[in-house]
Amino acid sequence: MKIFLVGIGGIAMGNLAYMLKNQGHDVSGSDQNLYPPMSDKLVEWGLSPKSGYRKENVKGADLVIIGNAISRGNPEVEEVLNTGMEYMSMAQAIGTFFLKNKKPIVISGTHGKTTTTFLTHWILESIGLKPGLFVGGIRKDGFPGFALGEGDYFVIEGDEYDSAFFDKSSKFLHYRPYYLAMNALDFDHADIFADLNAIKTMFKRLLNLVPGRGKVFYWKGSRNLVEITKDYKHAPVESFDLGDKNSIFKYEKGILSEMRTKTKLKPSLIGSHNYRNVEVATRICLEIAPQKRKEILEAVVSFPGVKRRQENLFVSDKSLLVEDFAHHPVAIQETIRAHKEAYPGYKIISLFEPRSATSHRNVFQDDFAKCFKGSDVSIVTEVYQVDKVNKSLRLNVKKLVKDISKNTKKDALYAKDPKEIPVLLKKILPKFQKEKVIILAMSNGAFGGIYPELKSLIELRESV
Repeated sequence: MKIFLVGIGGIAMGNLAYMLKNQGHDVSGSDQNLYPPMSDKLVEWGLSPKSGYRKENVKGADLVIIGNAISRGNPEVEEVLNTGMEYMSMAQAIGTFFLKNKKPIVISGTHGKTTTTFLTHWILESIGLKPGLFVGGIRKDGFPGFALGEGDYFVIEGDEYDSAFFDKSSKFLHYRPYYLAMNALDFDHADIFADLNAIKTMFKRLLNLVPGRGKVFYWKGSRNLVEITKDYKHAPVESFDLGDKNSIFKYEKGILSEMRTKTKLKPSLIGSHNYRNVEVATRICLEIAPQKRKEILEAVVSFPGVKRRQENLFVSDKSLLVEDFAHHPVAIQETIRAHKEAYPGYKIISLFEPRSATSHRNVFQDDFAKCFKGSDVSIVTEVYQVDKVNKSLRLNVKKLVKDISKNTKKDALYAKDPKEIPVLLKKILPKFQKEKVIILAMSNGAFGGIYPELKSLIELRESV
């Protein structure tokens, strides 16, 4: 087929374009603001995208795939609609071209999707099953978030965000789950979901797609997941947690061990939230290949992790600089706790940029005030692109830092933008010169590009 992608410069859309080309299709596309790394990758892959949107770009295409960021008024979209051309969303295209006649393993939930998806794929690859992969991230060893695969299985991140301007249902409803993991269910994406019930509705629909021969795995520590699975009878359902009688793993006092043999394990991941990800990924893989238990456990330990998830940018005997994707109150709380457990005795300086569509709204004003427990100093920047949110809906960061200080009984500081953080740290770090320190930077974006400055500050501290 001759396939054209509108918005090809997005990471997920670019990866999809590559996969379609490798399936033998004639693939091209366009985007308004192409920039590295995807612009370079597209050229490297021989896709040479068109810069800018013009109605003549889609001429002659058998199918047009329209990205999530594209809206009505786009010249190519209008041409597609006016001429009656075949079109679909990215999620629909993945389901149509890559998931038919497969056993998709869909990893869903408000938290932990990317890590669990990569880990499940890593384990299955390690035991020789050659699964497909589609996930929004990059492994720490540089492996990208996609693979065509050769076997029966395809591991995919089940994103609950909507699919396209013409399809406001969640992407994961296109993914044909055979095995379904649900790691957590909390309110998020306040830009598209009115309330928690709206998200629950999408998860209930996802649950209803699992065939009788498949299986559902859900974290029983989530009240919302317990609720939506309670009366479900269409496929086998299995709850998971750490340390239960049916668990593979036990987590106690910062140590992960295998329940059956009591063997202590040292995976690259830290924290109970990540070890729940390990638990469900292992459960799924044992469901598929129970005879490979030893190899599966070895793969858990050898997993390299995911970029921007607990990624150590600087490590020494007295200092640690960590970049993490945490931007939801639950994720921030879990990330701080994980580092507190893994590095006892260290002082934690938490840096947070409210950047996501939900975190820059005041829907989590109270929750953010409570989630920094364990931090010795917290610095929160003003909302990213502050003018994009009406003041009545916007997170009040100045109030937030006062509440954080009140709740933690420790210092909390306001930064008008990320560039102010290194200035504040120059004053703070000397107070901890004799202490071991973790600087924990949490943002779902670039954090103003301050990481080189943070690294320089730590290196200067090391030299004193």
